[in-house]
Amino acid sequence: MKRYVKFLFLILVIFLFSGCTNIKDLTIDNIVDTVGDKENYVINMYRNGYSYHLPRNMRVQSYTLYNDVIQSGNIKYYLYVDMISHYNKVKSTYRENNTSFYSKVINNKETEGYLEINLVKDDKYLIEIMYNYAKIEVMVDSENINESLIYSLNILKSVIYNDSVIENMLKDDVLTYTEEDFNIFNTTSKDSNYLNYDNEYREVDNSENKYDSDLLN
Repeated sequence: MKRYVKFLFLILVIFLFSGCTNIKDLTIDNIVDTVGDKENYVINMYRNGYSYHLPRNMRVQSYTLYNDVIQSGNIKYYLYVDMISHYNKVKSTYRENNTSFYSKVINNKETEGYLEINLVKDDKYLIEIMYNYAKIEVMVDSENINESLIYSLNILKSVIYNDSVIENMLKDDVLTYTEEDFNIFNTTSKDSNYLNYDNEYREVDNSENKYDSDLLN
């Protein structure tokens, strides 16, 4: 099965860069199954306790201890990293939601997570993807779902934790959470303060169909 997935991924890459297919033509299942794991990434973003790969054409707009706001064009990606859950090896309890546009448990070796996509209003979809004790939320139009999923998976699958640093942060009470903190294991309600749909969502300019080579790493 592993060889088949790698072969499928290779075929997708060949088709993409030969002009034989388009990211928009890929299925969500194919994207989830074929975007590579951390051994395929060059780490270029370093935080206290973790690091990750930021794809080209993306930039970090702001960040705190647990959160990064990442931007690509006019689309904002909200990254949340749960170092405590990673350190304690908390298991995901997500159950697939039959009422969602798309809902799937992601399970790869010892790493688990989920992907849930919901239509919020008009043609705006909220993507919530949790993997490797980190989560990304992003709001997009239907035509940008695939591209945003690939960007998000490239980031989430590349996250590397530094357990020694995390352990020292726990001893020093640096890692503390309150009741208002975001829970990566829960899907976001429409009244969440974490992602403000109306204020943070902006239309993205799709006048040019240029794709980053990181999109299918």
